[in-house]
Amino acid sequence: MSRLEAKKPSFCKSEPLTSERVRATLCVLKGILTSSYGPSGRLKQLHNGLGGCVCTTSQSSALLANLSVTHPILKILTTSMQNHVSCFSDCGLFTAILCCNLIENDQRIGLMPTTVIKVNKHLLSLCTSYLQSEFCGCRILVDFSSTQTLLCLVRSIVTSKPACMLTRQEIDHISALILRAFLLTIPENTKDCLLLGKSIIVPLKGQRVTDSTVLPGILLEISEVQLMKILPIKKSDTFKVALFCASLSGDLSDTGEGTVVVSSGVSLENAVLDQLLNLGRQLVSDHIDLVICQKVVHPSLKQFLSMHRIIAIDRVGAALMEPLSKVTGTQPIGSLGSISPSSYGSVKDLCTEKFGFKHFLHLIPNEATICSLLLCNRNDTAWDELKLTCQTALHVLQLTIKEPSVLLGGGCTETHLAAYIRHKICNEPESILQDDGCTQTELQLLTEAFCSALESVAGSLEHDGGEILTDMKYGHFWSAQPESPSVVDWPDLLSRCGCGLYTSQEELHWSFLKSTRHPFVPQTCLPHEAVGSANNLTLDCFTAKLSGLQVAVETANLILDLSYIIEDKN
Repeated sequence: MSRLEAKKPSFCKSEPLTSERVRATLCVLKGILTSSYGPSGRLKQLHNGLGGCVCTTSQSSALLANLSVTHPILKILTTSMQNHVSCFSDCGLFTAILCCNLIENDQRIGLMPTTVIKVNKHLLSLCTSYLQSEFCGCRILVDFSSTQTLLCLVRSIVTSKPACMLTRQEIDHISALILRAFLLTIPENTKDCLLLGKSIIVPLKGQRVTDSTVLPGILLEISEVQLMKILPIKKSDTFKVALFCASLSGDLSDTGEGTVVVSSGVSLENAVLDQLLNLGRQLVSDHIDLVICQKVVHPSLKQFLSMHRIIAIDRVGAALMEPLSKVTGTQPIGSLGSISPSSYGSVKDLCTEKFGFKHFLHLIPNEATICSLLLCNRNDTAWDELKLTCQTALHVLQLTIKEPSVLLGGGCTETHLAAYIRHKICNEPESILQDDGCTQTELQLLTEAFCSALESVAGSLEHDGGEILTDMKYGHFWSAQPESPSVVDWPDLLSRCGCGLYTSQEELHWSFLKSTRHPFVPQTCLPHEAVGSANNLTLDCFTAKLSGLQVAVETANLILDLSYIIEDKN
């Protein structure tokens, strides 16, 4: 009889945030995230000590997915950030760094958690109301009659991913391709509901980034042997297509717990092959030009179809089935029996393409919102990062269609928002003091902690020891070269603010970001001429950043409110 161990009691820890170990762990996590933030963020290499893939990245989705955390507080924080990124794709590092800053600043003050949480909620409400208001000084409405704003938004996303290893020319090329790919997914004729199509990213590693391109329709990779078997087909009308989700390999499907009864003298292989050939004869009689199968096509069926000038492409995979169905207008066929004519579809044209060392069959649609983004990069690591970046940018563009606004990037939204909140609380503290029951001193301390957390996120963009400042008119973020002289004429050292909207020649006054200064009201209502004249703005996704702000504050409040951690060690 095996020996039974006595059940261990659960481990209970009160006031977990008072532990030096927890604070040190949070500080390490914050350091990892902060040093990865922005266009000049430092890359992180994540790998398992036992072997496996090595991930080189600075993106939040890859970092959080590959970081192994064990402490319950860190798990709350990372899980919350991962949920945000899974929904919005962007602003993951912003959310995580702001959350860490809030926890650190509020812990340093040492007030009761209930007071801290109430004030944080009120300050968050002020932020969201301001960002959504018409007079917000850091929000730009997207003009869809021009692609300028959307291109700036995409370029900002691509620029902020240094692990893609792109030059300025390559950034411009990829940004234009991403925007073009997105525009191809928008249907020309829309009714009440806009239903976007899909951009399929096709890998081509080991090629120049500038060889990347966008094509309408779908590219199906084929071997050189398949290419030689595809005879040039010219037709005046469309090409008829059959799409199979069932296997055409001739293998018997899993019978589960049942049995298959085979009569004496009957060959299962021959019976199945006869069934496949009968299917081939039906496809020939229905004048099919192209057969596409998600799984495997039997060699004999392939040969039969080829003899009748029907192209057969197999092993396309499950991921392409939905786009193929949309492009061709087919209904995926799931059986080997009689096929309804309504299951067939068509494409406008078929042609073969060669990009780099790969061959493709190009399905050109009649009218479809599916396109292929042929993505190139020099090596596997850089390509993986670029693919993730393109997926993020395409998702952000979809979010921008739903909410046609963008926020100023480069740290300017954070510093502008901090200036607005400071001025608002300094001049109108009564509402919070009445609602939340805190003193004037507590309110000032918590407001400063909140605003300092926002400004610290902006300050995280500077990784080279440069001076970080804010102007006293717009409340924007500015960065100067390191080792600036003690007595300096700032307009000579500064060129443009973080978002690129304002220049240093505008008779501005600056203050160091972390210095004590009198609250001022930042100029609101962005001038249209200023926005229109700036061709290279740094922008952030409005929906993703607003959600990130809310998630950061709510997660920080949740962690600050923890009184006990109870762990079952069995």
